[in-house]
Amino acid sequence: MLDRIHLLAAVTVLGVLEQAYFFLQVIYARRAFGISPPKISGPPEFERVFRAQVNSSEYFPIFLALLWQAGLFFHQGLAAALGLLYLYGRYCYFMGYRASSSDRLTPIYFSSGVLWILTAASTLGILHFFLSHYVGLNVLQLLTA
Repeated sequence: MLDRIHLLAAVTVLGVLEQAYFFLQVIYARRAFGISPPKISGPPEFERVFRAQVNSSEYFPIFLALLWQAGLFFHQGLAAALGLLYLYGRYCYFMGYRASSSDRLTPIYFSSGVLWILTAASTLGILHFFLSHYVGLNVLQLLTA
C-alpha cells in the first residue's frame, strides 16, 4: 500500500513545510514592522505578506484533498507532479505578492489552473471507480477496444 502513496506523502510534507515557511515570514514581518497580534493591518509591505500567507492557508486544504484523491483514484505520479507544480506556483505567488500586489496575478492563475487539473483528475478517477465497481462498466477497456 505504501508504494501507492509515498509520492503523495512526500508532496504533502513539502506542502506543510511551505506553509510553515509562509507562517514564519509573517512572524518576521510582524517583528520588522512592530505589529503585534491580533493586529492585521499596518504598512502595505506587512499587509501583503499577511494576505499572501492567509490566502495560501485558505487553499491548502483544497489542495491536499485534490492531491490525495487524484493520486489514489487516478495516478499517483501525475498527482504528485501536479502537486509540485502547485507548490511552486504558490511559492511564486507568495514572493510576488510580497513584492507587489500586481506580481501575484500570474502565479495565482497558474496555481489555480493546476488545481483545476487536479479536480479533473480526481473527478475522472472517482467516476471510473464508481462505474467499474458498482455498474461493472470499465470505461478504459471501452476506449482501448
